[in-house]
Amino acid sequence: MKPGTESQTAVMVAAARAAAHGRTEVAAFTDPTALAMLPADVRRRIEQYRAGVPPKGLRSRVRRRLLEGRVKMMVPRTVAIDQVIRETASPQLVILGAGLDGRAWRMAELADTIVFEVDHPDSQRRKRERTASLQPAAREIRFVPVDFARDRLDDALAAAGHDPTRATTWVWEGVVMYLERADIEATLGVIQARSAAGSHLVILYTSPSLIRTVAGFVLGLIGEPWSRASRRAPAFCRPLSSLYSSASADCVRSAADSYSTAGSIARSPSVVYGVTARSASSTRR
Repeated sequence: MKPGTESQTAVMVAAARAAAHGRTEVAAFTDPTALAMLPADVRRRIEQYRAGVPPKGLRSRVRRRLLEGRVKMMVPRTVAIDQVIRETASPQLVILGAGLDGRAWRMAELADTIVFEVDHPDSQRRKRERTASLQPAAREIRFVPVDFARDRLDDALAAAGHDPTRATTWVWEGVVMYLERADIEATLGVIQARSAAGSHLVILYTSPSLIRTVAGFVLGLIGEPWSRASRRAPAFCRPLSSLYSSASADCVRSAADSYSTAGSIARSPSVVYGVTARSASSTRR
């Protein structure tokens, strides 16, 4: 992420959700907040897409095809994580690298939940401006600005009022592929220390493939490259096994699944959900 700017990958994710809202055959998917969270220029492009305006020129056609590909990935990924949040029904939800996530504004199931949105201050600043007119669905939304180059996640969560004695659902969606192993281990250590019994961890990760390599190269061009650790699938498996004695060694299940359960962790009854985006058409096991 370039200093002083919001995350461009967060914008791409929100754009795909905005494009899919009300236009996908997957009935469980909905995100009426995504369009409002986009920068004005991207919002106009998505509005044109939703209105059926055909792209003009090679660049626009390529951009349209990439958007359609992201929609196929984002729909099952979003539905999978939404379902886990509903099932766990924790009093606290921490979204690590929240980006333009709209769950705190669109999920009625969070009416009794305090949502902690952890993200870089630059991205968070833009999001707060765009969500000012939206009605929160969560009991409370607490923004937790964290620059991992200088801030400590544990201290930031404590300052925001996160209660380590109450169950927490942690959502780590589409972040680990940008982190080196040391960063993954440090974050997992904070999660472990601040997770009471009944807490859950949801992780979305990528697995090595040709398309993953190409995507990593493209993301590097916009200043948000995937880490070296992410070239091995998945980078969080070994850190999980060392931190949680009962973590499953089978961190990746079927290659046909868009998401899968990775195994249970030590703080029973905790569960680690590994969420992978290799398929856009599978259903939850």
